[in-house]
Formats: sequence, C-alpha cells, structure tokens
Amino acid sequence: MPNSQGSFNGCPSRQEAPSDLERSTMALQGVRVLELAGLAPGPHCGMILADFGAQVIRLDRLGHQGTTWMARGKRSLALDLKRPAGAAVMRRLCRQMDVVVEPFRPGVMEKFGLGPEILLKDNPRLIYARLSGFGHLGRLSKVAGHDINFLALSGVLSKLGRSNETPYAPLNLLADFGGGSLTCALGIVLALYERTQSGKGQVIDANMVEGTAYLSSFLWHSKSVGLWSQPRGKNLLDSGAPFYETYMTKDGKFMAVGSIEPQFYALLIKGLGLNCDELPNQLSISDWNETKKKFADAFAKKTQAEWCKIFDGTDACVTPILSLEEAALNEHNQERGTFFTDELQNVSPRPAPLLSRTPAVPSTKRAPLEGEHTEEILQEFGFSEDEINQLNSDKIIETSKPKANL
Repeated sequence: MPNSQGSFNGCPSRQEAPSDLERSTMALQGVRVLELAGLAPGPHCGMILADFGAQVIRLDRLGHQGTTWMARGKRSLALDLKRPAGAAVMRRLCRQMDVVVEPFRPGVMEKFGLGPEILLKDNPRLIYARLSGFGHLGRLSKVAGHDINFLALSGVLSKLGRSNETPYAPLNLLADFGGGSLTCALGIVLALYERTQSGKGQVIDANMVEGTAYLSSFLWHSKSVGLWSQPRGKNLLDSGAPFYETYMTKDGKFMAVGSIEPQFYALLIKGLGLNCDELPNQLSISDWNETKKKFADAFAKKTQAEWCKIFDGTDACVTPILSLEEAALNEHNQERGTFFTDELQNVSPRPAPLLSRTPAVPSTKRAPLEGEHTEEILQEFGFSEDEINQLNSDKIIETSKPKANL
C-alpha cells in the first residue's frame, strides 16, 4: 500500500487531496491569490503558491477552453475583462485579494483600468506581481518573445552547447521557469513577509531576462578564476572535461559522470577498469578529447544496469540518466516520495522544498474546468444572487460544469 514516503507496489506514491486541517497548517494558508490565466510560467507560479497552501483563483477568458497546465489546487472563474462590467468584477475581487499574478505585456491591464496604480489604491495591502519576458520598462518591454529569446538576451545561452555546434536551449526550463515563475514566486513570498512589517503591498516586476541573468550569477562570479576561459564546450563544466560528461552504454542508454574531485575521479577510473598510470593527468585540457574516447569505449562495453551495480553507493559521482517514467520509479525517489499520483493516475513531482512542520500537501484532484467555480467564487466575495444572474445574462461571466459519468 503506498504512503507519502514511497510505494510498495512499484508506483509513485498516491496522496489524498489536502484536508482542511492540512491546508490550514501549510505555509501560505489564508493567502488569497488571483492568477490571470496565461502561458506556462504564470500557471507554474500560481501552482507553487497553491501547493504551499494559498487559495488560488485562476481568472480565465470566456469560451477560451485553453490548456489547463499546472492548474493543481486552483479554482477557476471565467470573466470578460474587455468589458467594463467584467473589469469592475475583478476590481471588486481584488479589494479582498492578497496577491495578483499578471502575465501580460506592459499596458494591457492599464487598458482595462486594472493596473497596479488603481488596484493598490483600492487595496493598499495588495501585492501585484507582473511576470513578463523582458520586464515592464525598456525598449523591448512590449516585444514578443519566448524562453530561448530571454535566455539569449541574458547571456546564458551563449554558454550552452557543445564545441563546434550552435548554442542550444535546454528545453524551456531556464528562462520560463527558473528565471520566470520561480523568481516571481520568491518575489511574492518576500513581499508577503515585508507586508507583515509595513502593512503595505507593492508591485513586483519579475521578468525572465533578469531572472535568468540572476540565476547565472555563478558564471559571472567565476569568470575571474578562468573557469570559462576556453571556448564553449571545452571548459570544465560545459561538456569539455571527460569527467563531467555523458556516455552511451551497451544497451543504448546513458550514464552521467561528474567526477570532478581527485578522490572521486580515482573511483571513476577504478569502476571503469582503467589504470590511472596509463591515462594523462586529469586536468590536462589538451588530452581531454583522447581521454573522452577511452571513457566512451569503456562505457560502451556494459549495459546501464551493469554500470549502476558497479557505481551504486560509491562516491564516483556516476549515475544513470533516467527518463521521466524511470525517475518516478527510481528506488531513491520512491523512498523519499519525490513523485506522487493524482486521482487520474497522472504522475507529478512533489512540491519542493520539503518543510519540516508545514510541508506542502498538493491536491490530487483533477484540474478545474474553465469557469467551473465562477458562481461559487462570486458568492464568497459578496456578490448577491441577483448580481450573479445579471452578470450571467449579460455574458460577463461563464460557468462550466463537469459532465456526469453515466
């Protein structure tokens, strides 16, 4: 039977939806968040807040039926902000909100009469988080872009890629999520903490270029010690070194090697069945390509499982490269409950970090339909039945109900 620490049946752990008691003991309990629906970084930021106990309402457009990525733990309200009556509804909601997460280009919310100047005047305690690609000031602030563009402008993309190849972006993780949603969530938590002292809200300009640049601080601070003195793909940590590289195994799978320190490197050589005396000095850059070939030949002689038996439990810093599905079933990850399964049998990573007293308890319920909770939310925020009926009649709001399973 599965538990929160893992599973005895070979599947990721199944966690129940958080109870009222569990939600009341999470770190962001009582925080009300209005997330304006957008592309992946905004929903991810909202999901982080919801995972740690915030009450997150996703504001969807009417009739959009978009992708409900990362909607875990949220409720949905469908509202037409392009019409004055819809904007008035949001403005009224924000008087009782703690946080607004807004993912649009500069000027969009101001056009609706819902910019931070207006909403903070209504509610001085409101934290207005603006999550964008290039920021809300500057010559590129209103230009379209995606993760690869933000990564390029931050300087980080120039460092990613192998020697003699063009730079490549590692999926859309660094700028969208590392520099974007995570940095925005951090800004929100910082502003919430500061508000406990000042009693005042503030505007957060979280953008993916600056967030990614900040994330790359190590690159800037380590330039002076020569860590990046070689061309891209020929340095210690960018696939240049044979002991910080990936290798294919006999069965077409891969191993990751990170044996930087001399004592770890010695364990790598021993595990590979090679002789240190017959190899060049570990840090001889001119010999790295030749050493790589020897390592590649060695790894190609055994399967991934065989290499795991050799290196498992050692300090050689050699690990299998797992698929997403394999990672969910990995013994170490199962012991820690790193992944969990929702009621639809979808597997997701458990929220991190793990807090000892007030850990996140992610919802295992299905994602909400767009507008599924519209009337329920409006009632909670003091709208009368007559007002809700009028909004429905005027097509300012929309309500969706799940279809019954017959």
